[in-house]
Amino acid sequence: MTPAMRTVGVDLSASPAKTAVAVLDWFDDRAELTELVVGADDAEIRRLVDGATRIGIDSPFGWPDDFVEFVVAHHHQESQPGRRLDEIANRRPLALRRTDLWIAESGLGRPLSVSADQIAHVAFRCAGLLADLGVRDRVDSWAVEAYPAGALKRWGLISRGYKRAANRTVLTELVDALRTTAPWLEPAAHADLMGRDDDAFDAVITALIARAAALGRTSLPSAEDRAVASREGWIHVPNGDLGGLIPAG
Repeated sequence: MTPAMRTVGVDLSASPAKTAVAVLDWFDDRAELTELVVGADDAEIRRLVDGATRIGIDSPFGWPDDFVEFVVAHHHQESQPGRRLDEIANRRPLALRRTDLWIAESGLGRPLSVSADQIAHVAFRCAGLLADLGVRDRVDSWAVEAYPAGALKRWGLISRGYKRAANRTVLTELVDALRTTAPWLEPAAHADLMGRDDDAFDAVITALIARAAALGRTSLPSAEDRAVASREGWIHVPNGDLGGLIPAG
C-alpha cells in the first residue's frame, strides 16, 4: 500500500557518527517507521529525504540578526562604542533568536544559543545541508526547524534527562510512554534502537514534528516576527496533541 505521506526527521549533529535519521510512512490509521539510521553523513541524509512530503531538522536554521550585524561590524572595525557588553542583558540579543525567546516565553524549554554554545557547529553543518537541499525558506517550507524537547513537553512527555547512556532507563520509559500515547505509531524492528539511542529517538520525534508541520499543526511566527524569522529561522512546535497527527484515528 502506498503511504499518503512520508515525513523524515533528522537529528543533526556536527559529526555524522551522532546524526540519526528517521523515515515515517503515514497511512489513514497508522504511521510506520520504515527506516531508522544512526551515523548519517550528508549524502545519506540526502538519500533518505528524497521524495519526502516534509522533513524536520533538529538544528538552528540561522543566527540572531543582532549577532550577524555585530560580527560584520567588528570584522570591518566599525563596532559602535558604548554598548556596555559587560552586562549580560546587553549580550542577550547577540545570543538568542526571536524564536528562542518565543519558546522560552511559551514555557516549552530553553534552546541552546546558536552563537554562544557548541550547537553552532551543528548549525554550520545545517547551513551547508540546507544549501545542498535547495531550502531557502527558513520559516515554513519543505524543511522545517525542529526542537524535540519542546514537542515532548507539549505532548506531556518527559522532555529532559533521557540523554546519554547513564539515563537509558529514562529513555526506555519515554519510548514506552510515547507508544502508549501514540498506539498508531509502529516502530517495527526499530523499537530497540529507539530505546537505547537518544539520537535515534530524537530523530523519530523530529519526524513526528514534520508531520505536524505538514498538517498545519505547528505554531508559526506572528506577522511582526515573520521578517526576522525568515533570516534567523523558526522552531516548529506542535500546537496540539499527538492524536491530532492521525486525523482519522
